[in-house]
This record gives sequence, C-alpha cells and structure tokens, in this order.
Amino acid sequence: MKVVVVDDQKLVREGIVTLLQFNEEVEVIAQYDNGQTLLDGLSEVAPDIILLDLSMPVMNGIATLKQLNSRGITIPVLVLTTFDDPKLVLDSLSNGAKGFVLKDIALDSLVNAMKTIINGETYFQPAITETLLKYAPKLDNDFSEFKATETLSVREIEVLRLVANGYSNKEIAEALHKSEGTIKNHVSNLLSKLGVRDRTRAVLLAIEMGILQ
Repeated sequence: MKVVVVDDQKLVREGIVTLLQFNEEVEVIAQYDNGQTLLDGLSEVAPDIILLDLSMPVMNGIATLKQLNSRGITIPVLVLTTFDDPKLVLDSLSNGAKGFVLKDIALDSLVNAMKTIINGETYFQPAITETLLKYAPKLDNDFSEFKATETLSVREIEVLRLVANGYSNKEIAEALHKSEGTIKNHVSNLLSKLGVRDRTRAVLLAIEMGILQ
C-alpha cells in the first residue's frame, strides 16, 4: 500500500517513515511538512492513504481535511497525532478523516488501521473511543441532521460497539462467530436505521445519543 506522511516536525516525520519501512506491505511514496505542500504534491503522487498530523503551520490538519473535501479528493485519511483532545477527534472525523490514532500506536496496529481504512472501513483506536465516550456528550456538536428511524437491535449495537473500538468487518465476524457477509449486512442495516451514510457518522451519532454508553 502506498502511503504519504504529513507532519511538520522533520525528526518525527522521518521517524514515522523509518518505522513504516519495517513493514514490507507499506511503501512511503512521499512526505510533506504541512497541508499546503500535501495538496501541491498530490498532483504528482497517487497514494492509497494519507497519514496526517493535526498541529502544523501554514495549513493544519483540520484545514487540510476541509480542502481535500472541497476539491473532491477521496484518498482516505488517517489522523496520526499526539493529541487526544475530544474536540479535535470529532472535528477530524466530521471533516472526513476515516480514523484517528495516537503516535504511540504500535507498528502492527498502525498497519492494521491503514488496511482497514483502505478497505473502506473506519478505524478508532480504543483509547480514542474511550475519550469520545467520556467527553462527547459534553461537547457542543450538532447532530440534528441525523435522525434515527428505527431502534437498533441488540446485535447491531454489539456490532457498532466493535466498530467504535477499531474492529474491521472481518475481526467483528471472528469475534461474534458470524460470516463477514452477515456483519456487512448488520452494518448496512444500522447505517440505514441511524440515517447516516458511513461508519464514522454512525459511531459519532451513537456516542452522542448514548447508545454506546
């Protein structure tokens, strides 16, 4: 999988690149020091995923996500940062990030997160989910555009909890001893019931509504 790394701190950025190079499945094809240089460089590279820091000069991570959206760039983004501030997590996910992990994440877990996101799913590091569960109800977030149309079943809530803890469909299937196809159906059904279009918004809405408490 082809990866670009965006982080303003050169030593940190190069450290991430060096770490990723230990995994044969990962090819770092470019690295940038802020969102603007990333946007400029995307005309020359075609990554499968973007690893994005949040705190950067010129154009920070949130602004970068907004620019990617406005330009119709659909390359999945995994936020990789030292901050677990719940407002930053929610802002990142609300603006299109497909996952959020901290820089102390183990290499195997980071690679798994990237694979999960590239496969069209969402990745939440368990520590991040805990932060959201603790603080999200206190934050001023407007989810009025989303209206649950039906009550989730016990199984669907169970699946949603595992999604919120970073499980892929395959891992959920293994945990619940079900086929991956069955899990995909559960995910599709719960998205429909919650009135949202993707797993990220499903988790955010479920946290806001207290479903995952």
